[in-house]
Amino acid sequence: MPDLSLIIQEPADPAAQLILLCHAAGADAASLLPLGERLCEAFPRATIVSLQADAPATSPHGFEWFASPAGADEKRAVRVAHAVAALHTSVRDWQERSGVPAAATALIGVSQGAELVLEASKLQPMLASRVVAMGGRFTTLPDTAPAVTTIHFLHGKLDALVPYSHSVIAAHHLRDMGCDITAEVVPFVGHELHPDLIELAITKLSTHIAHHLWTAAQEAAPPSA
Repeated sequence: MPDLSLIIQEPADPAAQLILLCHAAGADAASLLPLGERLCEAFPRATIVSLQADAPATSPHGFEWFASPAGADEKRAVRVAHAVAALHTSVRDWQERSGVPAAATALIGVSQGAELVLEASKLQPMLASRVVAMGGRFTTLPDTAPAVTTIHFLHGKLDALVPYSHSVIAAHHLRDMGCDITAEVVPFVGHELHPDLIELAITKLSTHIAHHLWTAAQEAAPPSA
C-alpha cells in the first residue's frame, strides 16, 4: 500500500526539528491538519508530517494503527507492538530524510495515535525526545522509565471514550519513576482534537524545559555570592 502520509511542512534549509503526528482510529493523516498548521506557525524550521496508518478502520471510514475490537482483548498488546514496530521504521526513515536526530524529534498522537506514541516511548534507544499524548493511554504502564526525555499528557475531562483517569494514573506512575512529565486535564472538552488541546501542545513544546536540562544548568551555574 502506498504511503499516504501528509507532508505539512518541509523547510528548504536543514530542518531544526522533526514533528510527526499520529491520527485517531477511523481518521486519516488529513484529519490532523488543524494541529499541523498551528505547529507550522510555531515552528517554521521544523519538518512536520502527519503519518498515515496502513489498515482500513473497522468502522466505515478512515484508517487505524491496530484493530481495537470491543470488549476483552487479550491480544491487544501484540497488535500494538506490531504497530509500534512499523512506527519505529517510519520515524527512522523521516529522521534520515530530514537529517534530524531523535533528540530533536517529537511525536504527537491523538486517541489511538496517542496510545501508539506512548508505547513508542518505551523503545530503546530513544526514538524521540518528546511525546505529546492527546486523549490516549498506555496499553500497559511501563515497568521501567521510558527512554523519552519528556511526556506531555493532554486530556479532555469529558472524554467518554478514553477516560482522563488514564492520563492521571500514568502521569503519577511516571513521576514516581523520576520521569519528566506534564499532565493537563481540560474541562468541558471531550474526545476530540479541541483547539484548547492544540494550544496546550504548542505551549508545552515551545516552553517546557526538560528536568535534566534544568539540572545541568543549575550544576553549571557559578555559586551565588
